[in-house]
Amino acid sequence: MRHRNQQLTQKKLLQLMSSGENVGILLRILSGVVFALMMVCVKALGDSVPLGEVIFFRSAFAMIPLIIFMKIQRNFPNGLKTTHPMRHFKRSIFGATAMFTLFAAIQFLPLAEATMLYYLSPLMLVILSAVYLGEQVPRVRWVGVGLGFCGVLVMTLPSMSGHTDKAALWGALLSLLTALLTAVALLQVRKLKQLNESTGAIAFYFALVSLLAGLLTLPLGWVMPSLKEIALLVGAGIAGGIAHIFMTMSFSYARASVLAPYEYLALPWAMLTGFIFFEELPGFWFFAAMPLVFGGVILSALKVSKK
Repeated sequence: MRHRNQQLTQKKLLQLMSSGENVGILLRILSGVVFALMMVCVKALGDSVPLGEVIFFRSAFAMIPLIIFMKIQRNFPNGLKTTHPMRHFKRSIFGATAMFTLFAAIQFLPLAEATMLYYLSPLMLVILSAVYLGEQVPRVRWVGVGLGFCGVLVMTLPSMSGHTDKAALWGALLSLLTALLTAVALLQVRKLKQLNESTGAIAFYFALVSLLAGLLTLPLGWVMPSLKEIALLVGAGIAGGIAHIFMTMSFSYARASVLAPYEYLALPWAMLTGFIFFEELPGFWFFAAMPLVFGGVILSALKVSKK
């Protein structure tokens, strides 16, 4: 009888863990959708507003949903208290630098292609999670991530030929740098969650550091934005804040290596928004890569039983 009760308890725990992972996966997907909307706003600004100014206003307006989120949780301002200020600063510096490189990259590349390169970060994150967090990554998920990586290569290698113009090359390099910086930043997020730092605090300090980083560019010359540009800056900030909340919350429900493959589900959104708002049509190699990418997602999502 006692053995049976232990089995039932273990079964309930496994069900709860599985349910939690599903919530984390859903939050990660929603984060990608809202993130795509933020990218549209930033790309629509073009070079009419300096990059540092865009970062400043994006970060400033991102604080609105963050503070509302914390107030709903009855966690503001008390939730901003931390015993790990340097860890927040370290995470925020990597994240802010990644924001600079990403916003620069999408001015050089079509939205879908820049997003595809940016989403190399989950592949890097799986490796970093295994090495630095000691997470056990099932073999089938490694295969899935490998397929996703092959899909990215199929899309990018033809464009890396000698016929590539300098703008596209700069965009590719900036996107790859963004992927690496984002993977490191997400690893720091995972560490902060393990230290029981609140979701709101992680997002708030990131927005604050990014705001200050953007403000440092003021001496380089800012412009007075038009009403349309103000609307885009506000939209980028609100969407960015919401996407960051969803992303950070997802790590409360699932491991980094489980969430990583679902990053790729943001790619169709980038393709769709790029076509609707900028009349961008990805080339043949982008579509050739999609089956590999989604095959990787499916394999990485398979339940793996432990023997």
